Parts: sequence; C-alpha cells; structure tokens
Amino acid sequence: MRHYLANAFRMPAWSDDPEEETPGTDTTGTGDSADTTGPRPVSTPAPPSPRTPQPATPAGPGSTRDEPASPDTPPATSTPTSPQAAVPHRSAPAPASLHVPATMATPHRDTELRRTFPPFPPREAGAEDAPFAGTWWGNAWVAALERGALDPKRLARGRGYADQGHVDAITVTPGLVLAYVRGSRPRPYRVQVRVRTLEDADWARFLDAAADRPGHIAALLDKELPQSLADCGVPLLPGPGDLVPRCSCPDSGHPCKHAAALCYQTARLLDADPFVLLLLRGRGERSLLDALSRRSAARAARAAQERQPESLPGVRAADALAPRELPPLPPPLPAPPHPEQPPVYPAAPGGPDPFALDQLATDAAARAHALLGTGRDPVGELTLWQDAVRLAAARPGSGLTATTRTLYATLATAVGRTPADLARAVAAWRQGGAAGLAVLEEPWDPPAGRFDRARPLLLAADLPAFRPWHNRLTHPRGHVQLRLGRDGLWYAYESEPGQDDWWPRGTPDLDPVGALTGLGTPDDA
Repeated sequence: MRHYLANAFRMPAWSDDPEEETPGTDTTGTGDSADTTGPRPVSTPAPPSPRTPQPATPAGPGSTRDEPASPDTPPATSTPTSPQAAVPHRSAPAPASLHVPATMATPHRDTELRRTFPPFPPREAGAEDAPFAGTWWGNAWVAALERGALDPKRLARGRGYADQGHVDAITVTPGLVLAYVRGSRPRPYRVQVRVRTLEDADWARFLDAAADRPGHIAALLDKELPQSLADCGVPLLPGPGDLVPRCSCPDSGHPCKHAAALCYQTARLLDADPFVLLLLRGRGERSLLDALSRRSAARAARAAQERQPESLPGVRAADALAPRELPPLPPPLPAPPHPEQPPVYPAAPGGPDPFALDQLATDAAARAHALLGTGRDPVGELTLWQDAVRLAAARPGSGLTATTRTLYATLATAVGRTPADLARAVAAWRQGGAAGLAVLEEPWDPPAGRFDRARPLLLAADLPAFRPWHNRLTHPRGHVQLRLGRDGLWYAYESEPGQDDWWPRGTPDLDPVGALTGLGTPDDA
C-alpha cells in the first residue's frame, strides 16, 4: 500500500510529453471529478509483515502507472490483484506523508524570454459573471478561446476553476503558456497552451509600424496595445483554433476544463501587460524596446537629413579670388526683447548644485543680452570680490538657509574671505550696489561743503552732535552712523552700542536726516 501511495501522488515532472504525466491506472473518465462506471471495491489491507519494510521505489518507465494506456488494451478491472495494488477509495483520507506544494512558482529562473507570474487569488463573490478581460486585446484572447472550443460546458467548468483560483503560477515563454491546475484530486494537472511565434519578417513589419508613430511607443510604455498597431498586418492576437492546449488529464476535450482555466487567467495577464502577448509571439520586452529605440533614432536621422537644404552652387576659385567690391554688410539683427530662461538642470550625485547652475546661467544670459543691446558688459569691470558679492546678493535670502549657506561658503572660499565678511558685503551691495560696497570698505576724506553742512542739519532735527571721522558721522551712543559716499549720498549704518560692528541699514539719501528715517534715531537721542 505504501508503495502504491508513494507513486500515486508523485508530483508531475517538467516535461513536454503529456504521456509522462498521465497515469495509466486513472479511470476518472473525461474529467478529474468524474466517477467510474461501477462501484469501486475497497480491499482490506493485509496485515503487516514481520520482515523489515523496504523503502518505496519510484515507478520506472516499465511500471503500469506511468505507461500510457493503449487504445487496444482493455480497461483494467476494478478488482485489485493484490493488496499492494489495491486502489484506495475516493473518500479515504490522503496519507499523512502526502505533501503538495502551495505553488509551483520559480521566479528565480526568470530571464528575458521566461517570465513567471504568481497565481491569481479567487475572485470575489458575485464576480462570476464579470468578464475576465477588461481590454480589447484581453477580450480578443478570450474570444479566440471560446470560438475554438468544442464543448461550452468544459469552458464553464474551466471558468469556475479560474474563478476559484485553481490555477497555480503561470510561466510564459515564446510560444508557450504553462501552469499547474488543481482539480478535485490532490495532484494538480500540468497544462500548457501553445501559440505560433512570429517570423523575423513579421517582427520587422511590427517594429516598422510601431516606430512610425510616436504614440505607439508611448502606448506600449504605458502597458497599452493600440488597435491600429494590432491592425498592421502582423497576427499578434490569436484567432479561433490558434490556441493549442495540452493537459496531463485523461480528458480528450478541446480544450479540457483545466486548459480553459489557464486560458482565462492568461487573459488577465494580457490585460495587465501586453508585453506578455509579445513574449508569447517570440520577443521579450527589453529586446523589443531596444529595437524600437534604434529604429526611432534611425528614422529621426533620416528625417533630419531630408530636411537639410540642398547644397549651394559652387564658385570657381578664379572668380572667388578676383578683385571686386564687396557689398555692404547687412544690418545687424535686432536683439531679442529679453533674455530667455535657461533649462532645468538635474541634480547629480557629487555634481554642482542645480540652483547655483541656474543662477549662473541666468546671470550669463542677462549679461549677454545687455552686451548685445548696449555694446558693453555692465559687470565686466568688477573685481573678483565685487563679482562674488554681486552673485551672492542676487540670491534670495541672507545665508540663513542650507542652500544659501553653501553658496556663501563656496564664494567666500574662492575669494579668500569669510562667510561673515561676504554677508556684510551683500547687505552693502543691496543697499547701494557697487557704490554701497565702496562706502562699506573705503573711508575717505570728503571735500568741504556737503559733509560740513550735515552736522547743523542733524542738530536742527533735534539730534545730538555726531562725531566726525573721515567721511563718517557717528552718534554719541555709538549705535548709529552716517557715511557719505563718493556719489554724494548718505548711507546709514547700525551697530550694537560700543561694539563697532557696523551693518548697512535703510536706503541711501541726499539728506542725512532722510537717511536716518526709520532707524529710530530721534527717539534715542
């Protein structure tokens, strides 16, 4: 009995020969759930032998179990010839040693031309009448199955198997869909469905049609199959009779319910990814996309060559070198109304900051536009330090964010200064440009006149007497200062009292009192 059970529930091998999968002693009729025509006697197991039991030997090629039944051989009788060959009753529970794997999936073996998909779960209750496919190409697959079927009842049974999730993991290779389908017995059936692969000429027509329109490639990348691409003259979708099923069950139907279940589940795979259909026809997704990329590039190159103007007529060297008066130069083209925006620069690991690149490109475009319109570069005469201050001042913020702190540190290192020096210079540049930066860094002795008249004006505004030094007037408390620039404007500065840490504040003005407006000086006097 142990010997029989060990062989009766052996899992099927990966083989293309269905006869190796069909047990010769299976008398289930046309399906795995059909009963035999007569009662099946149950033999009483023989008492255990006192001798030491031998391990069960797998049935070889000569065993009656693995031998396919010959059409001329009469069916085996229902009475077993020995207790060891007795057939267990259907209601008898499976022995405890029987182990059926939960799935036959082997995704670790997948390649470009072999894809394994996990089994679909059972469909929800009430979804039995819903179509298996939601796309037109998935429905075309189902139509090819149903129009080529010889027995609608087997299709209904197969649809039920698919609804209940009886189809195990599905493996797709060129020309073949393979899966194990569980029936009413523990041992699943090995089912395969074959389709014809396309010839190289068919693939060439398909690739030409796909590369002819950019929308076709975009649709394929979005996992869609355009109807116009399927109508290019290449038989992508199967027709009635193009699906060739093969199953290890003894059912001779075309297709049997196990093959029908596999076909219905395959339609769901095609719905999710039309590249599964293309793999069935012989090409993998990566190779197809590479071929489409090459064809698209070749078509674009040919189109660019066709758009090129014809070559200009030649001129003899003697004519070209002959002395003659040259015509006047054409008038220059007008400058564009404004500089264009630069493209967006992607961030790259270890590369420059894309925002800094954008700022530099925008600044270069503005300088080129000004040079084209006026004939001079507005910042061409600046020193390296002044240009660094100008670039930092053009960036929003004051070095408080991570991006601006990085920018300030980079620029300060490039000119040999500290980020604090750069931040103070940026404040001066924003106050008065290059003239404001000069006021920050350069004390000078102004001529008599405007500077001397400033102190009486401050006294007339009820302000205390400011202490003069070079071009600077400082409040007695040491928290406010006025500086006269070479442009004749007064620049206001503030500092903590007694710290002598002066920072530009406010807007420059011709009137010293006006430059102090908004700094709160009159209230502090």
